[in-house]
Amino acid sequence: MTDYGEEQRNELEAIESIYPDSFKVLSEHPTTFTITVTSDAGEDDDMVEITLKFTYVEKYPDEPPLYEIFSQDNLEDSDVESILTLLQQQAKENLGMVMVFTLVTAVQERLNEIVDQVKSRREEDNRKKEQEAEEAEKVAFQGTVVTIENFLSWKTKFELEMAEIKRKKQKEEEQAGKIKLTGKQLFERDHNLDTSDIKFLEDAGNSVEVDESLFQDMDDLDLEDDDADFDPSDMENDED
Repeated sequence: MTDYGEEQRNELEAIESIYPDSFKVLSEHPTTFTITVTSDAGEDDDMVEITLKFTYVEKYPDEPPLYEIFSQDNLEDSDVESILTLLQQQAKENLGMVMVFTLVTAVQERLNEIVDQVKSRREEDNRKKEQEAEEAEKVAFQGTVVTIENFLSWKTKFELEMAEIKRKKQKEEEQAGKIKLTGKQLFERDHNLDTSDIKFLEDAGNSVEVDESLFQDMDDLDLEDDDADFDPSDMENDED
């Protein structure tokens, strides 16, 4: 006849010696204890940790112990589910034998696998980022392929921009008095200029008055011609 109590006491002593820092008894009746399992350090010291809680049933090890995840750190929900499935499988395969050490070892290995998976995912993400950066650099180096359509589009946009720049520059120079507008430019800016000169002359003609009395006594003026008796020969004789 199997002495379940004896087998349970012996296993408990062995587990306490194997896991002195992570083993903790919570209750003696029924025997309940926890074991904290930590993965090996991964890249950048990434680690995952889980605390398992076990309770002996009366007929353990012919019946599996009760187990649950008491606490966990850095584990996804999917990882927790996979560990519970693993415990169930290992407990079923090891019926009839004390199995706590076997269960803890299986969980330890699973935690290490999880860390490796995290490392692999990180490396894959870095590889994708590097690939995307290389593709972006390649596109930037090659530039845009020139076609008739995009060239004409660029040309139209460029000409509009240049015309706008020229217009702004001309306006600034005009305001600063640096250039003198041509007649054509003046007429283009003020269509009233083509009639302004005529209007000015008409207004001037209507407003200027002439005093005719100033010219009435012109015939009475004694205008003598001092050179009426001038003879060019006299100048020749004087020279002789």
